Amino acid sequence: MAAWDLSVTVEDLGLDAPPVTVSVASDLHVGGVILKLVEKTQIKRDWSDHALWWEQKQCWLLRTAWTLEKYGIHADARLLFMPQHKSLKLGLPNGKTLRLRACFSNPVFQTVMGLCRLLNIRHPEELSLLRPVEEKKKKKDKDLAEEIYDLTEVPLSSVSRPSLYNGMPIHFAGSSEMEAIYKMLSVTQAPPAPEAIAKQYRPASVVDKAHIHGRWLDSSRCLMQQGIQENDRLWLRFKYYIYYDIEPKYDAVRLSQLYEQARWAILLEDIDCTEEEMMLFGALQYHISKVSQSEPQILSSNSAAMDDLDSALMSLEVKMEGDSSSASEMLATMTAPELNDYLKIFRPKRLTLKGYKQYWFKFQDTTICYFKSKEESIGEPIQQINLKGCEVAPDVNVAAQKFLIRLLIPAPEGMNEVYLRCENEQQYAQWMAACRLGSKGKTLADSSFQSEIQSIRSFLAMQKTSTGSHGNANASDESINTHSLVSPRYHKKYKPKQLTPRILDAYQNVAQLSLTDAVMRFLQIWQALPDFGLSYFVVRFKGSRKDEVLGIAPNRLIRIDLGVGDVVKTWRYNNMKQWNVNWDIRQMAIEFEGNVNIAFSCVTADCKIVHEFIGGYIFMSTRSREKSDTLNEELFHKLTGGHEAL
Repeated sequence: MAAWDLSVTVEDLGLDAPPVTVSVASDLHVGGVILKLVEKTQIKRDWSDHALWWEQKQCWLLRTAWTLEKYGIHADARLLFMPQHKSLKLGLPNGKTLRLRACFSNPVFQTVMGLCRLLNIRHPEELSLLRPVEEKKKKKDKDLAEEIYDLTEVPLSSVSRPSLYNGMPIHFAGSSEMEAIYKMLSVTQAPPAPEAIAKQYRPASVVDKAHIHGRWLDSSRCLMQQGIQENDRLWLRFKYYIYYDIEPKYDAVRLSQLYEQARWAILLEDIDCTEEEMMLFGALQYHISKVSQSEPQILSSNSAAMDDLDSALMSLEVKMEGDSSSASEMLATMTAPELNDYLKIFRPKRLTLKGYKQYWFKFQDTTICYFKSKEESIGEPIQQINLKGCEVAPDVNVAAQKFLIRLLIPAPEGMNEVYLRCENEQQYAQWMAACRLGSKGKTLADSSFQSEIQSIRSFLAMQKTSTGSHGNANASDESINTHSLVSPRYHKKYKPKQLTPRILDAYQNVAQLSLTDAVMRFLQIWQALPDFGLSYFVVRFKGSRKDEVLGIAPNRLIRIDLGVGDVVKTWRYNNMKQWNVNWDIRQMAIEFEGNVNIAFSCVTADCKIVHEFIGGYIFMSTRSREKSDTLNEELFHKLTGGHEAL
């Protein structure tokens, strides 16, 4: 074959240096081209991380055995020879910035896995990278250079779980600087200064939130293909709101970063909560920062043998639960306990002003049925509600003695909403626990029923204000910076001296919690908020003339009217038959059971992002304890990748 000249820019010679020209033939493989290049530059160094990047086609030539002909490369190709790992500025959920080496040639999914291994965060599939939102710049801030923690010297290992030394990954145990960085990662930060909160971008509407979700990177393409350059800044965030198998013993970094992300979501009003909840969040933050400053961080240096024993016992327990014979299950369902009581029910259908009506309710297996009175409960019920697959949300205000259970019941055309009103805490805790179990398809005979009641009761106890005790609390307590603990809306509404007693009031109920318990409780309350787990996108439904909002949650899609902000429809993933994307017109079509079809195009984000969110949540639901050690990457790409992955 005839020889021809191929010119390649070698990054190591400097970008101003002229390209290096090598004589090649079309049947030469890519590895051979690299060999000729290296010989010609005469630089002695480790070239193993280098690869060729083809600028016009925006792709890496990673298959070194492929010939130039197979790749379709001719003399006019603009090729760059450069390292696959480059440095990147990574903004963490806690607001700190790391500089580290990341892979620019693998799909972003794998790049994130590498970063999470480095930072010791398990379940990297829950996180991803997004382009940052700019902070508000003030003229005075010019001279403040931010602190960047440098991790570029740490090699990215391919081990799935790094070996630990004194409870931290071995690559952090080398020097006091590295230990300080690990502490920054694994210990919750002090409450941010009010100025820091004011500087951050605060989404004012659902549309603003939708614009943020348009910034996620595509998991199936590499950083270079998405225009990310060396030393660019990206954010690492939890993308999917479904946290699997949290173990405080192993998840110090994961837990503290998740807490930081939740805390910022609340401080920046990214998620709505009631005033009582805000005071409780404020109290928990205050408590967490107080405890984490006073407790020296005891990094678990338990012997590995204990951990192995724990996990062995755990899997044995799972096995035994799974193997329990059908006979014992039959016995349990035959003798499953019931709940009976008078409750009030309200169905908020539009145009009806009737309030709550009282009926006699019966909870059996996973269904609720109700009758006009106790005497009539032998006959046919007025209605039967099967709770399996329902959504159950609390609507509680202890001070006002309001105990509501909000049920969203799947129906072919969307979701039907029902409210149950309980008289008191006792009744609410039992029925709420029953509804939660029922929605998971479990009966009252399930072993977790009592513990569910307990956790609901302790949750209610936290919202109670303890009177008479805060006189001395204020006296013994230093003044607290309330503006660091609640969102800016409350700074405008109340003076610090009005906020302080309310936060300290709520603090009385959480002051006994350990650090881990307080963080876990903060996350539990965050996860119980009605809007938790929604990622918003502005879309245009097929046949509609106006833009609407699509909310994507871990288990459902919701359609929101932009004008009033009301939920118009809900569709659940477990009723979904298939979804596909027409990549030419960038339109998504989804088919649900009962011949329900929807189609929409995306306005504020690429439809690949929306497709990846839905596929990602379906992937998350396939994880189980038996398979938890290995991540089925191929399945993730099948569900999220679109035509490129196939």
